[in-house]
Amino acid sequence: MAVRRGTSSICPVLFAVALILLSCGNASVHGQSNPNYKEALAKSILFLQGQRSGKLPANQEISWRSTSALSDGQLANVDLTGGYYDAGDNVKFNFPMAFTTTMLSWGVIEFGNRMGPELGNAQVAIRWATDYLLKCATATPGKLYVGVGDPNADHKCWERPEDMDTVRSVYSVSPSNPGSDVAGETAAALAAASIVFKDVDPKYSSLLLTTAKNVMQFAIQFRGSYSDSLGSSVCPFYCSYSGYTDELLWGAAWLLRATNDVNYSNFIKSLGAGDEPDIFSWDDKYAGASVLLSRNALLGHDSSFEPFRQHADNCLCKILPNSSSSSTRYTQGGLMYKMDQSNLQYVTGITFLLTTYGEYMEASKHTFDCGNLLVNPGTLRGLAKRQVDYILGANPLKLSYMVGFGKQYPKRIHHRGSSLPSVAAHKQPFNCAGGFQPFFYTANPNPNILVGAIVGGPDQNDQYPDDRTDPSHSEPTTYINAAIIGPLAYLASS
Repeated sequence: MAVRRGTSSICPVLFAVALILLSCGNASVHGQSNPNYKEALAKSILFLQGQRSGKLPANQEISWRSTSALSDGQLANVDLTGGYYDAGDNVKFNFPMAFTTTMLSWGVIEFGNRMGPELGNAQVAIRWATDYLLKCATATPGKLYVGVGDPNADHKCWERPEDMDTVRSVYSVSPSNPGSDVAGETAAALAAASIVFKDVDPKYSSLLLTTAKNVMQFAIQFRGSYSDSLGSSVCPFYCSYSGYTDELLWGAAWLLRATNDVNYSNFIKSLGAGDEPDIFSWDDKYAGASVLLSRNALLGHDSSFEPFRQHADNCLCKILPNSSSSSTRYTQGGLMYKMDQSNLQYVTGITFLLTTYGEYMEASKHTFDCGNLLVNPGTLRGLAKRQVDYILGANPLKLSYMVGFGKQYPKRIHHRGSSLPSVAAHKQPFNCAGGFQPFFYTANPNPNILVGAIVGGPDQNDQYPDDRTDPSHSEPTTYINAAIIGPLAYLASS
C-alpha cells in the first residue's frame, strides 16, 4: 500500500558519508557490480502476472495465482474486471495503476529496442492494464471509474484474491465530483500506450488515443482533486497530495508526444513548468513531465520548451550527490533515501529519469552545471547504475531486493497471495481473518515466491528485517517495478 508523499530533508551525517562513497563510485564494493540485468528485466516484468485481477489466461506463468474478482463492476452494472492489484492487497486503485501503465509504456518507448524477447512480454503487461482502463473510461458516459474494492474493509482481512468476500465497491469521478488528477494520469497512460501499439496494433492504438483525448478533456473541463471527491475511499492510501496540476501537465505532455497537436503544446505552456521537486512518483509528476518535455527542446530544437529543459536540469541537480543544490540523502551503502516508507518507489522512479535524460543528453550533446559539478550523460548513468545494482544485491547486506533474483532475497514479503497457500495447495477458501494467525504472523517464509517483486526496501541504515508485518519495507508495488524496467533494459544491452 502506498504512503504519503513527503519532502525530503538532508541528514548531514548520511549525506557527508555518501558524498565520499559515491564520489569514488564505490557503492558496488558490497556485492556483485554487474548483475544479470537480462534476468532481472525478465523477472521484473513477470512480477506483474502475480498482480493480475480477473480471468487469468492459459499461459499464466505465475501458476500459484488463479482467476479472481470476476464480479468487479457489478455494483454499478458495468464490467470492470481485469487490471492489477496495486501491491500486497486486493484493491484496484486506478491512480497508481495508471501511473504504472504510463511508466511501463515510457520504458518501452525509450528502451523497447533494447528489450529483446522481453518486449512482447512488456506489451502484454501494458495491455492487461489498458484493457481495464478503457473499460473504466468508456463504460458509462460522463463518468470515469477510478477503482474497485473498499480499501478500509480489505485491509482488515488477510485472504487470497481468489477468496475475496469483502464488498467490491465501485468508485468514480464525474463533472459534479471531479478528479483531474486521476483523469490526467489515465489520459497519460492511454496516450503513452497508444505510442507503444501504434505499429503493432494500429486499431487498438487508435482506440487508446481517442479515449485518452476524451479523458484529458474531462480532466481539463471539470477541475478538482479526486481526493476531495472520494475522501476516505482513496485517502490516506493514494491521496493526491501534490494537487492535480502536475497530472494536467503530465497528461497533456503525453498527448503532445502522441499527437504533436499544437493545442496541447499551448495548454502545457499556459500551465508552465511548475515545481522543481527532488522526487518523482505516482503522486508527483513535475520532474517526469519536465524530463519528457525537455525532449522537445533537446531533440526537437524547439526553444519554447527551454523552460522545461531548465527545470529538468534543476530537478536532477537536487538528486546528484556532489551537487551544491542536492537535497537528496544517501545511505552509507549508497542508496538514495527519500522516505522510510516504500523508499524504493522513489529510487526506481528517479533512476528512470536519470537513465532517460542521459539518453536525451547524449543524443543532443547536452551538458549542464550543478554549481561546480559538470554533468554529462555518464554522470547520470553512473548514478542510475549504482541504484539498480544496489537493488539487485550490491549493498551492505548483499541482499537482492528483487524476490527470486540472486542468492539472497526477501522471503517474507507483505503480500496476501504470496503468503497464503495457493488454491491448488489449499482448495478450501480462507475467510476475511482466516489468514492472519497461521500465515501473516508466522516467521515462516511465504509459501509462494512472487518472482520479480521489488519490495519497499531497506531503512536509512541499509538494514532490512524481512518482516511481512512491516509493509513500509516488505511490500512490493506495481509502480516500483514499472519504473525500473526501462533502466534494466538499458543496462542489459550496454
